[in-house]
Amino acid sequence: MLIVTRYRHAMTPTWTFAVDRDDLAHTSITAGDLPGLAGGEALLRVDRVGVTANNVTYAVLGTAMRYWEFFPPAAYGLGPQWGLVPLWGFAEVVASCVPGVEAGQRLYGYLPPAGHLVVRPDRVGDTGFRDASAHRADLPSPYNAYRLTTGDEAYRPEWEDLLVLYRPLFFTSFMLADQVLDHDAYGARTVVLSSASSKTAYATAFELQGRGPRAVGLTSPGNVEFTRSLGCYDDVLSYDEIGGLEAVPTVYLDLSGSPETRRALRSHLGEHLVRDIAVGLTNQAPNMDAADEFFFAPNQMRKRAQDWGREALDARFAESWQRFAAAAPAWIDVHVGSGSEALRSAWLEVAAGRTPPRTGHVIRP
Repeated sequence: MLIVTRYRHAMTPTWTFAVDRDDLAHTSITAGDLPGLAGGEALLRVDRVGVTANNVTYAVLGTAMRYWEFFPPAAYGLGPQWGLVPLWGFAEVVASCVPGVEAGQRLYGYLPPAGHLVVRPDRVGDTGFRDASAHRADLPSPYNAYRLTTGDEAYRPEWEDLLVLYRPLFFTSFMLADQVLDHDAYGARTVVLSSASSKTAYATAFELQGRGPRAVGLTSPGNVEFTRSLGCYDDVLSYDEIGGLEAVPTVYLDLSGSPETRRALRSHLGEHLVRDIAVGLTNQAPNMDAADEFFFAPNQMRKRAQDWGREALDARFAESWQRFAAAAPAWIDVHVGSGSEALRSAWLEVAAGRTPPRTGHVIRP
């Protein structure tokens, strides 16, 4: 049975925002009609998404980590030079051919920079479903989950902007801190985080607080004051103060991707640098091959799902998220834009690194 709400396939327009895979500042906005549905499919209307440095990382690593494959450009009438940068946010079911997936349901998940998304719901249950579309079958499964807001322990309506901006980042931070602690901090006394003013970095420091090693943030001189004001770090230094780090066993969590910072740390700490982990890229200079390892949150998630069970993992995440969400509103100014041009503007600002650390971009397509 087809359940329809505000859905007229042939008459209702939609839009798509895309970036040139070889030049992230070259963008395109195209208009089109809503797609028709086949048996087993549902149509989601994209309602609220965030644009952060995390999305820039998806684009920089789009080919290497297969992020471009989640939303193939051909499905949106675009050529292969274009990429649809995955965004996190909320969507509403507007049409469904799948029992248990009903018009009006609100979901949180991985969404395209577009007005709508066709999914093939599978494993439908009280918490949501997974997209079983053929092109996503061998892509990392955590990105294929669409969670209903009803029954989600981490959801509150008043937290929607925080969830849009922080939840995927906080999930990375939660799993990153867990991996460090799972390995007893690799025997280190200090954990150093670059790009310390970024949301992923300071959420990781928030998770590490009082649980073993000292957390020291590295950031640009202009962001030192803001980063210290967060209260997440035991100490904050500018990049030109790396020589002031205590020469003790240290883990480096590289969220900046800066070769210069890595060289400076290795030169100063020498054998005291016991672990060097590349996490993300805020300056678009991939150098993860120079690190000891590349952190990929779904790998640690799978480990903990086996260790604890998925329900226990979700419960632990929700508990940590609730603590973080109580503190985070003091750290961010949310800027809400509307429509495809607002999305383009936010993307160009974030991709160019012009977004102040206190600013969070939320778009309502």
